[in-house]
Amino acid sequence: MRRLVASGFGVGFILPTLRNGDAGGSGTLGGVVGLGAAWLLSGFGWPVQVAAALGVVAVSLWAARPFATGGEDPGWVVIDEVAGMMVAAVGLTGWPLLVAFVVFRVADITKRFPGVAGAERLAGARGVTADDVVAGLWGLAAGWGVTLAL
Repeated sequence: MRRLVASGFGVGFILPTLRNGDAGGSGTLGGVVGLGAAWLLSGFGWPVQVAAALGVVAVSLWAARPFATGGEDPGWVVIDEVAGMMVAAVGLTGWPLLVAFVVFRVADITKRFPGVAGAERLAGARGVTADDVVAGLWGLAAGWGVTLAL
């Protein structure tokens, strides 16, 4: 059950299956799942989005635990990207939501935004999930920056 949830209900296995084991890009697919979930929840208001994002963060911590050994963050584990994107999307729609997605993915991939690399160094499932949550907060800030500028 944890493997199924950790993989984003199989999304994390799509690219490794197509590429004979290379999971590169799976995090972006996980982010797209989070984007879709956030978009579906956007009509219910930001409190529901916050609750859902916190719930998925908790699920990510639970599901990633057995696979986050020895500092590993397996590429097929994408529930953390789903959680991070849901954090990035709170209260956003339209272009600001797309900006949040792009900034979230850039922050997660490059680890160059403040706090992301440090969060990734946390032990176990906390590190697997925390870097995506921090990257999601960067995406959220960028999305709200665009919203306020419009």
